[in-house]
Amino acid sequence: MAGQDEPNKPHFFLQNNAQSEPFSRPPRTIATNAPTVRDRHAHGNLLLGQLQALAQTQANAKRVQQESGLVDGFGLQIEFQSFPEIELAFERLDRRGSGIELRNVRHEGDFTYAMVFVPEGQLDAFENLIASYLDETRDGRQPRNASLLNTIAAIRAATLNDLWTDDPALLPTSDNDTLWWEVWLPAGDDRQITIQRFSDAAIGLGFKLAESKLEFPERTVLMMFGSVGQMKRSVQVLNSIAELRRVKETADFFDSQPNEEQAEWLEELKNRLFFNFNGANTPHVCLFDMGVNNGHELLAPALADEDKHTVNPAWGKNDTDGHGTGLAGVALLGNLTPLLDNNQQIRIAHRLESVKLLPQNNANDHDPEHHGYLTIQAVASPEITAPQRQRVFSSSITAKGNRDRGRPSAWSATIDRLAADAENEAERPRLFILAAGNIEDNHAWDQYPDSNTTDSIHDPAQAWNALTIGACSHLVNITEPDTQGYQPVAPEGGLSPFSTTSQNWQAHWALKPDVVFEGGNVAKNELGAIGIPSLCLLTTGHQPDTRLFTTTNATSAASALAARMAAQLMAEYPNLWPETIRALMVHSARWTPAMKQMFLPGNGQPTKTQMAALVRHCGFGEPTLDRAMWSLENSLTMVCESRLRPYVREQNSEPKFRDMNLHRLPWPLPELEALGETDVEMRVTLSYFIEPNPSARGVKSRYRYESHCLRFDVKRPLESEEFFRARINAAARDEDGHTRARGSDNKWAIGTDNRHKGSLHSDIWTGSAAELASRGMVAVYPATGWWKTRKSLERYDLQVRYSLLISITAPDVEAKLYTAVANQIGTPVVVET
Repeated sequence: MAGQDEPNKPHFFLQNNAQSEPFSRPPRTIATNAPTVRDRHAHGNLLLGQLQALAQTQANAKRVQQESGLVDGFGLQIEFQSFPEIELAFERLDRRGSGIELRNVRHEGDFTYAMVFVPEGQLDAFENLIASYLDETRDGRQPRNASLLNTIAAIRAATLNDLWTDDPALLPTSDNDTLWWEVWLPAGDDRQITIQRFSDAAIGLGFKLAESKLEFPERTVLMMFGSVGQMKRSVQVLNSIAELRRVKETADFFDSQPNEEQAEWLEELKNRLFFNFNGANTPHVCLFDMGVNNGHELLAPALADEDKHTVNPAWGKNDTDGHGTGLAGVALLGNLTPLLDNNQQIRIAHRLESVKLLPQNNANDHDPEHHGYLTIQAVASPEITAPQRQRVFSSSITAKGNRDRGRPSAWSATIDRLAADAENEAERPRLFILAAGNIEDNHAWDQYPDSNTTDSIHDPAQAWNALTIGACSHLVNITEPDTQGYQPVAPEGGLSPFSTTSQNWQAHWALKPDVVFEGGNVAKNELGAIGIPSLCLLTTGHQPDTRLFTTTNATSAASALAARMAAQLMAEYPNLWPETIRALMVHSARWTPAMKQMFLPGNGQPTKTQMAALVRHCGFGEPTLDRAMWSLENSLTMVCESRLRPYVREQNSEPKFRDMNLHRLPWPLPELEALGETDVEMRVTLSYFIEPNPSARGVKSRYRYESHCLRFDVKRPLESEEFFRARINAAARDEDGHTRARGSDNKWAIGTDNRHKGSLHSDIWTGSAAELASRGMVAVYPATGWWKTRKSLERYDLQVRYSLLISITAPDVEAKLYTAVANQIGTPVVVET
């Protein structure tokens, strides 16, 4: 079979492959629950009475605000409640011309709640809406503003609970309880004035403010310490708060378990290590953890003293816990067990950096810095030391608990902002690899794999632009004495018992984890489940004088393995974008038979819902370095790095869609046609970074989180180029107005309803070679993001970049697919190694 013992063949990197053309989205009919037609007179007067009652509340609020020292910015926060199972038309509540701002939107049960800030004297704006609704001169026509007012069941002054957008159970019930509040402020017309005004008021009311802050396009996030009672009494004074959440604590890590000190293993391994650094072009894995010790003989050649950093000098730079040094060994060398068990030479072409992001025992609960703020500092330290260095940032630090359930947090949005390099107009995007977070309760392991389904990925690993790493395990051989009766919990190749998932997230959030790597297993007997060394990864000990080797596990170890693979790809292809490295790793991933057996029940063709569940548990599978790095004669990959402008604003009009890109690929058409009905596979992966704009104001509204969305589609069998372009692009239809081509392309594994979530999209088409032969065209086109809908932020003219990967695989036959493509574009067929 083709592929056995073949020389390495480089992927095809297609330059200037995209052809741009104007784009406008084809019209769509979207079914929604229509608001009930109501008794206009009764309903309008009910709302009007509620609104008029707020006039006295607003006057009282102004008096309290003046007594607290405010001299301007007077106003009242009010809440609108929907009728059950009716979506509130909340976007129409934002009326910036009157200074009225939508602050947050919450969904609780069957109801939608929207909180709005109304400046002094502007309640009239809503009264006028209701007056028009009650206008009796419409002569049977639809009342004005009915689409908004028919969705509103009640209007009232906002309370502390209405500002709270976190898990309701996390808001203490006693007024005496104190906590660190995560305060989300609107940026306002002048961000610094807004922050200063709020800070002065909060300090005057007895709150303690942390110095750190995070800035997003429309929000600033501060941390403030005080009691629940203080906050209840201060809501009207602190009227610039858009939402409140609870500051997160960080997760505890598994303690390393010791192995016997084996000095002869170390010496033998050192003799087989070949450090092949390429000077300034050497990629670095930058580990965010609790420090790394570089005294170990395996780490010293790859981690210089000047490449050790800390976000707090009082913490030092060294590792007193062992976790960070263990991950450093994995990030540099991988799992040491198979390396010690063979005699092959090992080439190392990347180095390490370390940033101590947390002290021992996560001791910052009582005087915290925001983890997003610390992450900004952690990125800055090595970049200041070596600004031009190519690096991948790898973090195993996650928050305790899983309450976000996919919703962006200040921390995850900071990761997204750093990855996109939003501060510098995407001049130097960054690759972040994040551990998904762990299930650490051995009682939960008894419920495997149900516990993986119910335990959600931890903050900040929901970040869209990061590569989120879950854990699988091939470790099933238990070798410790006195372990008769113990069995591995996970089957060989199955999801690790440690791994968290996104199965219980709302469906619109990104598919996470992206991929899984080895994270170890646990053992069980009739008494329960425990962790044991033989089911862990072997790595470097942080105190080599007393212990050279130790063990590590869970998604922390898996993320270190992922970072190592990313650095290996960077060393081989030093000019690729971070978006492309991320895409190559996902593109190379495959699900093991155990993963499919666990999450694709039945013997028939899995449904799209079942496939989405598989991805939300296991990502796109387990990557393979050789597949990510090289093509084969019967399995080739094309890589396109390209740019487009998704939106444009012409004169004073609303921003609209601007461009789409068509990729005409060097397709091996005769070779595929010759294979006839042979089953083949095409895989497409699209990777790009979004600029985040976090706020709790609706995930599909004009306040959506993502700056822009990109989508891909592939020309269908028997579909002409004209009809393909017309199906994707309404602007491409000719003047006779051809309609879109009908039918669906149901041979995609995941499908368009599921794959286009987040900022990394991948799908697999399986069918006959004859069907694939005519499919050598891919379109990349935009969908709506806040750059388009938030015109006041003036981001609508920006260009974006993306990486598009397309693979063709004929796994069971010998086919000269690679040679056919190479002959079209003049690429050498063989690379000697």
